[in-house]
Amino acid sequence: MLKSFRLSVNLSLVLLTLISGCSAQSNSSQQAVSQSENTTEPANQTNLVKKPEIPQIVSPDNPDPAIQQKIEQYINGIAGKGFSKESQGIWIQSGNTLLANHQGTVPLPAASITKVATSLAALQTFNPDHQFITVIGATGPIENGVLQGDLVIQGGDDPFFVWEEAIALGNVLNQIGIKEVTGNLVIIGKFYMNFEFDPLKSGSLLKQGLNSQLWPSAAQTQYQTLPPDTPKPQIAIAGSVQLSSATPSNLKPLVRHSSLPLTELLKKMNQYSNNKMAEILANSVGGAKVVAFKAAQAAGVPQSEIILVNGSGLSELNRISPRAACAMFLAIERYLQPYNMTIGDLFAIVGQDEGILNQRNIPSLAVVKSGSLNNVSALAGALPTQQRGTVWFATMNGGANLEGFRAQQEALLQDFVQQWGTVPSLPEELSPNPDRKNNTSRN
Repeated sequence: MLKSFRLSVNLSLVLLTLISGCSAQSNSSQQAVSQSENTTEPANQTNLVKKPEIPQIVSPDNPDPAIQQKIEQYINGIAGKGFSKESQGIWIQSGNTLLANHQGTVPLPAASITKVATSLAALQTFNPDHQFITVIGATGPIENGVLQGDLVIQGGDDPFFVWEEAIALGNVLNQIGIKEVTGNLVIIGKFYMNFEFDPLKSGSLLKQGLNSQLWPSAAQTQYQTLPPDTPKPQIAIAGSVQLSSATPSNLKPLVRHSSLPLTELLKKMNQYSNNKMAEILANSVGGAKVVAFKAAQAAGVPQSEIILVNGSGLSELNRISPRAACAMFLAIERYLQPYNMTIGDLFAIVGQDEGILNQRNIPSLAVVKSGSLNNVSALAGALPTQQRGTVWFATMNGGANLEGFRAQQEALLQDFVQQWGTVPSLPEELSPNPDRKNNTSRN
């Protein structure tokens, strides 16, 4: 998993000014402060060129006869191989015109299309530049390189705190004079490292990451991806990893760690379909039911078309209609437009982005999310074409034919681009904001 995530990240580790007599914030107040500090207003609309109008979800009636006939042939081909028509769903629209619909409003097992709902709910809850804050503090003085007390980690729901973050944090603590800790490593709140949900395991991994003498092979491997002059931190913690539900009254903040902005976190989650990141983000929103509610509300579809038991898609009980899948992509597009971003900032662009779609034969420049789980294969997103413009689609297939369904999905999309024409470059409504690239490199 970590090797797949060997992408550089942008860290913001800022030393806090130590003010005599100030007390540490509680975990809830930390989150409130982080939200207020990371609130970003959309770009000033008066200074922008008028943006293209984003389609709305359309009526399920009266699809294009020619395209509908092609889709019926597609479904009949699947049925001819012994798979139920009732387990298949299709929704295709261009602009505000419905092109095809087969069970488009019926919620079907969606697998990782669920992550589209989690992405939309996260945006609705936070904002594109929201950062999850982890505060590191001490319960004693620092004397001659030794922290006389505990090193305390106040977690803040960061879903992407990995070896690189631990290494950078260790180097900052070395820089401010900490080489040893006489006390314990204390974990407070929701701290996840390397996607571990168990805070004790996360704390143990952090304890290793802060001291290069304890690095396992995975940490050594990740270190090799960093700039060659990156120091190796050495912080020896004498005590054990402990959990606490309360913030010590004598805690003094030392370091503030900001995660990647939410947009970049969602892009990584979706590119690699990282289930644990999705669960962490869904939990930060309020859980699967809240994700489903917020996603349906923002997408403008009935709640009955988005039914979730988790935020990742690791259950066939997660059901989303093909229409709702398209509606969520369109809702994300509408949400991002004032920020000069598109779905290309959140989802994989075929032929340009690394990720799990590398081995798929999906038309180049499509912006999509796939979903695969046991007897479920799904694909949804945007297909740029010359004649039809951006075509929004979702296909959900059920049955024990994962590779076969994938091949049929790819053949269908390739047929469409041959019919409607390929585009030489991404259209404006799918192009990611180039300024965001600065958020994906380590400084």
